[in-house]
Amino acid sequence: MVALSHRDCGAAKLAFGAAAVGAKEMETGSHAEALAMFRKEVNARHPKLSVITGIMDLKGRVDLIG
Repeated sequence: MVALSHRDCGAAKLAFGAAAVGAKEMETGSHAEALAMFRKEVNARHPKLSVITGIMDLKGRVDLIG
C-alpha cells in the first residue's frame, strides 16, 4: 500500500495549525507524524500489508517518509 500526503495542504493547516506546517522542516515533521500513525493503524489491522508513505511536493516529486 502506498499512502501520500502533499505539501501546502489546506487540511494539514487546519489539523496541525499554520505554524506546524509553515517551514518545510516543520511541515515534513507534522506529515511524518500523521503518516506514522496511519502506518501503525494499518499494521495493527493488516499485519501482512506493507505500507510505504511519502510527501509529494507541488511539482509531483515524492519524498519517502519512514
